[in-house]
Amino acid sequence: MEDAPKPSILVVDDERNTREGLARALRGEWNVATADSAASALEQCAKAPPDVLLSDVRMPGGDGLSLLKEVRAKWPGVLCIMLTAYGSVETAVEAMKLGAQNFLTKPVNLDQLDMVLAQALKARNLERENRDLRSRLDKRYGMEGIVGSSPAMEALFDTIRQVAPTQATVLVEGASGTGKELVAHAIHQLSPRASGPFVAVHCAALSPTLLESELFGHEKGAFTNAVSQRKGRFELAEGGTLFLDEVGEIAPEVQVKLLRVLETRQFERVGGTETLEADIRVVAATNRDLAAEVAAGRFREDLFFRLNVVEIKMPPLSERKSDIPMLCNHFLKRFAKENGKEVDGIEPAALALLQAYPWPGNVRELRNVVERMVVFSRGGAITARDVPTAIRDGAERAVAGSALPSASPASSVSPGAPDATGGETLADAEKANILAALEKAGGNRSKAADALGISRRTIQRKLAAWGLADR
Repeated sequence: MEDAPKPSILVVDDERNTREGLARALRGEWNVATADSAASALEQCAKAPPDVLLSDVRMPGGDGLSLLKEVRAKWPGVLCIMLTAYGSVETAVEAMKLGAQNFLTKPVNLDQLDMVLAQALKARNLERENRDLRSRLDKRYGMEGIVGSSPAMEALFDTIRQVAPTQATVLVEGASGTGKELVAHAIHQLSPRASGPFVAVHCAALSPTLLESELFGHEKGAFTNAVSQRKGRFELAEGGTLFLDEVGEIAPEVQVKLLRVLETRQFERVGGTETLEADIRVVAATNRDLAAEVAAGRFREDLFFRLNVVEIKMPPLSERKSDIPMLCNHFLKRFAKENGKEVDGIEPAALALLQAYPWPGNVRELRNVVERMVVFSRGGAITARDVPTAIRDGAERAVAGSALPSASPASSVSPGAPDATGGETLADAEKANILAALEKAGGNRSKAADALGISRRTIQRKLAAWGLADR
């Protein structure tokens, strides 16, 4: 197995002794290049952008902060760490605002530099792994239920990344529509068992007798209508992953047999005497609070502990509303293509309504609503008028804090009207969404428009209307 290539670093400093001293110290673990000016550094970045730029702040012929700004604009993947002998809070804050990963003062403490570089690479590698995970899931399953960049979703991606390569049993808890089965698919797909089968059993849909036969199989004559031997899901999942959906619905008599398989990895078919081995990984899911079910005596405590080796809690959509623009953008493209529709994004007023609505049905409900809006759209962008009445009403109630009169299907929402309590209006929410997206995009209107699923022209028009055209 070949060694992983060394990361690359470009050391920029007009002082020769400092530049060459840092290069010598770093050369063992890094591929080091040096530059004595900002202009020389930009030339080298243009040829081959390094993983890390380590630059002095004060240099003749172009300061380090200007270099930082240009490198971050042209090569956003380059991690930038700034050095100065004239450290100040103001300079450090300015460097961080421009995108610096960290800020160190001279003379450089090499141990501290090693730690800062290691932390920077670790953060960058984790971001790349999560991005790769999203890409792999997108290609195989689409983004439904697992798309997002909110802190809750980043934490979910990190958990999947850590858990997937192991053999640990996983319990996924969350409300209906949050994407539990998709997470189970992700764990399987990113595990050493990816080449094996992924077998799902929806436990709530079967009676205890049928579920037992479905899980373990049965022998010919084991019960009425058992006219031949049949393999169960444990056998069919051999070498792969068995997904037990709604495991909290399993009857007590089946819970006992499931516990034995998890403990011994052995089972018998219904009506059989031959003991079979189960080389499978179990991922279970439930929309119930299994700990509460154990306390109520409806679920075995020992089985709960066997299933709950690793616990993953799916965040409801109401707790990650910042992901709604990204989800809407994806669903709009998907359903427009499926239905042969030309849809030019979604207007901020409509997006404000969707973000104000509480989404009790989670991502599944949002997907269905977006599909409906696409099906009934007449071209152009989705507007507040296109949002279903029930969603508009729910959004208005959520914003106002009290029930508002229902809008007729033919009427458009009046997002500028004050709510019943004199609080935030839907127009306020729309404005806040756009300004927040602009801030996150560093003022780049095209990036903000992409994140919101609207056109750049719409943002320009809205800013002009708010007297913020120069923002």
